[in-house]
Amino acid sequence: MALARNRRSNRSVDYWPGFVDALATLLLAIMFLLTVFVIGQFILTREISGKDEVLNRLNSQIAELTQLLALEKGNTQDAEDMIASLQASLSSAEAARSRLQALLDAGAGASDSAQAQIGALSEDLEAERQLSARAQNQIALLNQQIAALRAQLAAVEEALEVSEAKDEASQARIADLGRRLNVALAQKVQELNRYRSDFFGRLRQILSDRENIRIVGDRFVFQSEVLFPSGSDELNEDGRVELGKLADALLEIVPEIPEDINWVLRVDGHTDDVPIRPGGQFADNWELSSARANAVVRYLISEGVPANRLVAAGFAEYQPIAEGNSPEARAQNRRIEFKLTER
Repeated sequence: MALARNRRSNRSVDYWPGFVDALATLLLAIMFLLTVFVIGQFILTREISGKDEVLNRLNSQIAELTQLLALEKGNTQDAEDMIASLQASLSSAEAARSRLQALLDAGAGASDSAQAQIGALSEDLEAERQLSARAQNQIALLNQQIAALRAQLAAVEEALEVSEAKDEASQARIADLGRRLNVALAQKVQELNRYRSDFFGRLRQILSDRENIRIVGDRFVFQSEVLFPSGSDELNEDGRVELGKLADALLEIVPEIPEDINWVLRVDGHTDDVPIRPGGQFADNWELSSARANAVVRYLISEGVPANRLVAAGFAEYQPIAEGNSPEARAQNRRIEFKLTER
């Protein structure tokens, strides 16, 4: 019985080595990914640090050149001070030599000592002269370097002056062109105003100064009731007749307007401040004013007015010409305006 249990125990599967191998493989994969990530970060860091090093080297070179110029100026001043000191020493030595020579002439007993002192002073004087010559050579070299720097600065200033002169000339040309453009635009506006006056004069004659059709400023105003039923964008019969007269007047004046005047007839739709009832044809006064302006434009096109000379716009109740909410004010604000203007 015990032997049978031992045999069954030997035949059971041991999963632990396979689990260890899988875990080791997973750890190796994670280590490989971490290694790739670290290598990528290292390469990216080196590239960024390389660019920073180049920028730092350039800044260092600029600082070194600035320090070198300051140092050269300081060396020039030091050399000049040294020359002045050497010249003072030379003058003192020559004075001492003169005194010794006088003592030599006055007393023969002190001749040997005086000659020895004169020789020593002469050697000192020669050494100082050589030092002065070297200092003068250094000063000459520094002066050459300063002259070269000044020449470079002069070239930069000259180039800057040339650039400023070109900029001033360009600004002058731009100002002249702007002045000419303003003059031309003013002339076109004056011409357009003249044709607008002719157009409005003809409309006034054609429409016989009706009370609900009038001129307000630079606009010809039709009350909406002349053209449309209440709350609708469908032109009524009277509206078609009046718009036909307007189209005839516009077609008469179109050939007289020069081709270079880019004019349009703007049709603006306006409503009063009474909200549109829910569930109606239009969601709000914006849609109603735009639809009426578009309806007028489409009818004028059908009457032969060029489509590229017409513009439709809707303003709802936000551009009133009469203040208040009385029936009279609201009637004046319900209108279609025509304006002959530039595109």
